[in-house]
Amino acid sequence: MNSSFTNIASYLALMAERQPAGLAIIVPHGRAGRATYRQLNEESDRLARGLTSIGIGRGVRTVLMVQPGLEFFVLTFALFKAGAVPVLVDPGMGITNLGQCLEEAAPEAFIGIPKAQAARVLLGWAKASLKSVVTVGRRFFWGGYSLNKVRALGDSGIRFSPAETSADETAAILFTSGSTGVPKGAVYTHGIFAAQVELLRHTYGIQPGEIDLPTFPLFALFGPALGLTAVIPDMDFTRPGQVDPQKIVAAIEEFRVTNLFGSPALIDRVGRYGVERQIKLPSLRRVISAGAPVSAETLKRFSQLLSPGVQIFTPYGATEALPVSSIGSEEILNETQSVTAAGGGVCVGGPVRGVTVQIIGISDEPIPTWSDDLVLPADQVGEIVVAGPVVTKEYFHRPESTASAKIQDPKTGRVLHRMGDLGCLDDRGRLWFCGRKSQRVITPAGTLFTIPCEAVFNQHPQIRRSALVGVARNGTTEPVLCVELEKNAPSDDRKRLTHEILSLGAGQPHTKEIKTVLFHPAFPMDIRHNAKIFREKLAQWAARKLS
Repeated sequence: MNSSFTNIASYLALMAERQPAGLAIIVPHGRAGRATYRQLNEESDRLARGLTSIGIGRGVRTVLMVQPGLEFFVLTFALFKAGAVPVLVDPGMGITNLGQCLEEAAPEAFIGIPKAQAARVLLGWAKASLKSVVTVGRRFFWGGYSLNKVRALGDSGIRFSPAETSADETAAILFTSGSTGVPKGAVYTHGIFAAQVELLRHTYGIQPGEIDLPTFPLFALFGPALGLTAVIPDMDFTRPGQVDPQKIVAAIEEFRVTNLFGSPALIDRVGRYGVERQIKLPSLRRVISAGAPVSAETLKRFSQLLSPGVQIFTPYGATEALPVSSIGSEEILNETQSVTAAGGGVCVGGPVRGVTVQIIGISDEPIPTWSDDLVLPADQVGEIVVAGPVVTKEYFHRPESTASAKIQDPKTGRVLHRMGDLGCLDDRGRLWFCGRKSQRVITPAGTLFTIPCEAVFNQHPQIRRSALVGVARNGTTEPVLCVELEKNAPSDDRKRLTHEILSLGAGQPHTKEIKTVLFHPAFPMDIRHNAKIFREKLAQWAARKLS
């Protein structure tokens, strides 16, 4: 066997040896079912043999459009074992973006449910590149093979030997959410996946045998690799902010879930529900929330559901590099939230093991080569740049995007990723997030950063969230604060609210020049996490309102 052999699916085989009878997956609703580690390993072996026999083998880019459940897990690990390259796109990104992403990925195979196959045929997705089609469910006229046929082709009973992929061999193409532009395909290697598994295990002390409730499908894939039992929640994964909190609480209580992963929007919704009903969730050992900053109020509220000493962790990162840093709710609530409220940014903690974080000057131009002269001193806001084993090196078929986001270091041979986020490092090495670089507002009086400004106004009890945008007026850029109110906020006294909001801003040097407030009924949010504000869309709306 090749000594440099690294295949992320090896974790599943290892867990099948260590805890064969342990439950890997439980689907308690819909097409209910469950699988032990041995069953998951054997079934993914069977499908890997079948997929390989129809040409879906090593290096074959394969779109996977299957709803979260047993088949999603089995097929994903089968593709990894076969050495194929899953192409994972978020169906919530919209038809136009989906079509463009699939065109760029040029997949040779398409595995999907009938609804996905219908869209593929009707919209001509990847028509020029596809060679193999597998339908999960009834075949009808989609062509190719049914999943049952693939299973039958692989039903030899012989253990499948995973492809001997190397650490730097492409394992998957994961598309970004597109919250600040067209989605891009981040190229993941088997080595990156393996590094993520070990970092998650080390950072959060996750132990085999724990029960996980993953409310984000891609994070669910880490469960089997970490030896967890993944309980698939009954929810629409494309709308976490509209989840039924009763179903989440019921699943935690029924299966005694120890680890919950959810977007800030989901954590907020479940927290509000739990506090109203005085619910306690004593089985939880940790909660992990990612996708956008989590407000101190949301952390404080959800903490009331947890046992003493149990924390909500908020890792920072992106599809291209995750995790980068992490911080717990105790540190936020006891120390950093006061700085955040005053406009100091959101503390996202210290870098995780093996990851280097540095701050460079703000520039929209490519930086081909790394130099230590680029680094800014502590406490100065600039662009966040990261390096480490979880950092992707390129975007698939996007050379211009790669050139804009990646920096080559000729001395070390490493690739650094420009996060596209702004922030600073304090004297303790902790990272403070200040917003997206593309969303900064450049005015005649200076440059304003979204997160530090919005935090000041978010102190108003009737503001659910706010968003700073720039609007071109009279030959200059005017900072405008868009506001979404809490549901119970009065809507008949906007003049009084505007005065109170602007009074908050007048007390801080970086917000005193913001003089315009617009009230929006419901901010446009990203589909993946329901937590990132589409400030670009709000800027267009504000421009129309002020014209």
